[in-house]
Amino acid sequence: MIESRDYNKEINDAADHQYAYNFDFDVIHPFMIRSFQPFFNKGSLLELGSFKGDFTRRLLEHFDDITCVEASDLAINQAQMKVGSNVKYINSMFEQAELPRRYDNIVLTHVLEHIDDPVKVLRRVNDEWLAEGGRFFLVCPNANAPSRQIAVKMGLISHNAAVTGAEAEHGHRCTYSLDTLERDARAAGLKVVYRSGIFFKALANFQWDRLLQTDIISSDYLEGCYQLGQQYPDLCSSIFLMCEKG
Repeated sequence: MIESRDYNKEINDAADHQYAYNFDFDVIHPFMIRSFQPFFNKGSLLELGSFKGDFTRRLLEHFDDITCVEASDLAINQAQMKVGSNVKYINSMFEQAELPRRYDNIVLTHVLEHIDDPVKVLRRVNDEWLAEGGRFFLVCPNANAPSRQIAVKMGLISHNAAVTGAEAEHGHRCTYSLDTLERDARAAGLKVVYRSGIFFKALANFQWDRLLQTDIISSDYLEGCYQLGQQYPDLCSSIFLMCEKG
């Protein structure tokens, strides 16, 4: 039996752990868009788990027909202040969402690891929501990111794929690697067309946030980390699959 969850609580920062970092918004989000853009279809886009609208706002630069499904009504209220009336919102859990149509593009970024039954939701993407010829963009934090591997060596976490107490408090249910992410996508019937990583990352998010406030990190260095991530996807901050209907 799946436990009852308070999604409004899960999106908030804890006393000892920040949920969202500037590194995500200022570095990872632009590189995710850059990774997706060559595969974008013209037409509609469905964003599953829009949080507070920061990534949605970037998607508006590429689509004028966006629908978002978000379980937290508080997050939707904050998102609407950022994106206005340009986006249609549906306040629902993915397991219960009733969507009016299929979509040419579907985006699920840093959300699947929060879901109690990820294969069930991925199956809805494949069977109910993705249009013929549509493309599904799936991104999750990477269990094998060097920053996590270093944390294991430091004794801070027990193994690469561990879910820490702070992560669990924010609703994490698992930590994916490329092989386990592809396993679940295929189990749901999706066809994995492309796999990659986004941004080589050896430091934790809080360390990146501090560095970004200095002149130590240049735009050229960030570009180098992105390019290196294309070469070594298993050592990236996030892992990325582009899928089509299976």
